Amino acid sequence: MNSRFKAWRHSLAWTLPMVALLAGCTGGDKQQPKTHALATYSSATWEALPAVSDSDLVAGFGSWRSACTRLKADPVWGGTCAAAANVPQTAGDIRGFLKQNLDVYGLRAANDNPNGLITGYYEPVYPGSLNQTSAANVPVYGVPEDMIIVALDSIYPELKGKRLRGRLEGRVLKPYDDAATIENKGVKAPVVAWLTDPMNLQFLQIQGSGRIQLDNGRQLRIAYADQNGHPYRPIGRWLVEQGELKKEDVTMGAISTWAKANPSRIPELLGSNPSYVFFTRNPDSNEGPRGSLNVPLTAGYSAAVDRKVIPLGSLLWLSTTKPDGTALVRPVAAQDTGGAIAGEVRADLFWGTGDAAGQLAGDMKQQGQIWMLWPKGAALPQVPQVADAVKANP
Repeated sequence: MNSRFKAWRHSLAWTLPMVALLAGCTGGDKQQPKTHALATYSSATWEALPAVSDSDLVAGFGSWRSACTRLKADPVWGGTCAAAANVPQTAGDIRGFLKQNLDVYGLRAANDNPNGLITGYYEPVYPGSLNQTSAANVPVYGVPEDMIIVALDSIYPELKGKRLRGRLEGRVLKPYDDAATIENKGVKAPVVAWLTDPMNLQFLQIQGSGRIQLDNGRQLRIAYADQNGHPYRPIGRWLVEQGELKKEDVTMGAISTWAKANPSRIPELLGSNPSYVFFTRNPDSNEGPRGSLNVPLTAGYSAAVDRKVIPLGSLLWLSTTKPDGTALVRPVAAQDTGGAIAGEVRADLFWGTGDAAGQLAGDMKQQGQIWMLWPKGAALPQVPQVADAVKANP
């Protein structure tokens, strides 16, 4: 370990306790804000679940069981996974297994509301190159060489999952560059590939993984490696704030159409989202992309979730609709996460690879309900407390 890093680490050891101390100060007699659980789990019966087809049941169970190689040592799911190994892929056997081994809990938001937002995502395929060309001149960056990552829970367990990302300037750790700065000045990082359109890079960052179609026919697979530490802000929100789109009309297709009509304003649009994702190459494969659980995602039966509410590896019962209004009821596996996937009743359904999947994913902004199927006898997850909304004075 070099002396510069030692000095920074020593400084951080003093700084973080001070941050925690200051955060704990209440400012004298100010009343502490009221809090509530981010979500609650409401016990339900199997009979209360909406009916699913046999084919959806088999496919959803298969998607969940595919992650058991990663969950075999998990204290919650290990035993259930071991028992699931020899269950035949028939609807009757699967139903019997689920009812024997799992309890049902409905997710509830504030005010006991069972409804939440269900969206979709996919694995895009964009034209590009391994080398910069006149057409492919938008870099897809790998993880920067000068970005430092601090796992705060290594010092404060209550900050589990929280990380700082920054750059050393002397002995000071400063926030890493935001997206606009990276776009304008570049970054000290390897270039994984080159794309032909800056909007494709933005959508790639939103989806978290994708394929790059090379001229020789090969599809290069790339996946999320890290992020610059800045919060994700939807570019659709900026378009609404600018009066360019109505909130109810925001879809990926609508954003793309606006960008094509307003090419000179694309840097302004992209700069409204300070988050920037860095990528890594994955081996060529026909499998689905790997999610946060590091197993291939199954189109239509894997979902990204807020892990503060739904632990990765969980089996869920999802009831929502497709963008055309047709019912969508099926078990899905919680195998991924995403910066925009946060909230009480929230899921992002993976739709697969390519344009057809992209159309479904881009248009999906539905209301839905989620039930969590949880191993019998296992303690329910500890959900964090959040502050109540503050009402403005009249």
